[in-house]
Amino acid sequence: MSETEKIAAETRTEFGKGAARRIRREDKIPAVVYGHGNDPIHVTLPGHATMMALKHGGANALLELDIDGSSQLALTKQVQVDPIRRVIEHIDFVAVRKGEKVTVDVPVIVVGDAAPETLVVTDNATVQVEAEATNIPESIEVSVEGLTAGTQITAAELQLPAGTTLLVDGDTLVVNVTEQISAEALEAELEEAEAEAGIERDESDDEAGDDAAESEETPATEE
Repeated sequence: MSETEKIAAETRTEFGKGAARRIRREDKIPAVVYGHGNDPIHVTLPGHATMMALKHGGANALLELDIDGSSQLALTKQVQVDPIRRVIEHIDFVAVRKGEKVTVDVPVIVVGDAAPETLVVTDNATVQVEAEATNIPESIEVSVEGLTAGTQITAAELQLPAGTTLLVDGDTLVVNVTEQISAEALEAELEEAEAEAGIERDESDDEAGDDAAESEETPATEE
């Protein structure tokens, strides 16, 4: 369930890459709040407090932004993160109201251990649902405890919290439990696929070494 954390936000009037860099140097985050037919609200958020709020709230973190003395519920929609430094560069929010229904993608978490010699494949890591903005599930757990190969779990079989409605097709495959393939079988399948594609493998170093050793052990025939 989403937890609402209050964050003090400052409106900003400077835009562009230069302004954004100056904001980040001050350990702050540029952000925009969209929604409800209003003009986008450009704000600056405190870096550490915002990062911790997003960490606690999950993929669909709901924040209560205090913008110049006015409170605004804001649902996180997109977070841009620097791939090298792993710091938040920008956040897009959607303005929401208490009691309002929103459409979100909720992560699927697989728990438990399937039967021995099986492989658990998550075909869909998220499912789209409708829920109240202040009551969004942080994740949906799927138990695979003891499940045997051939078992499939569809979206319709997910246990959703009260007040949450599934929006994807109920037949959508979410988790698939298959038979674990051995290394030998995998290698055989790979060779078969390569043969069908007309791909010839290069001689491995081990094979080349074996051929060289055999050549040295076999004396040359005198003419």
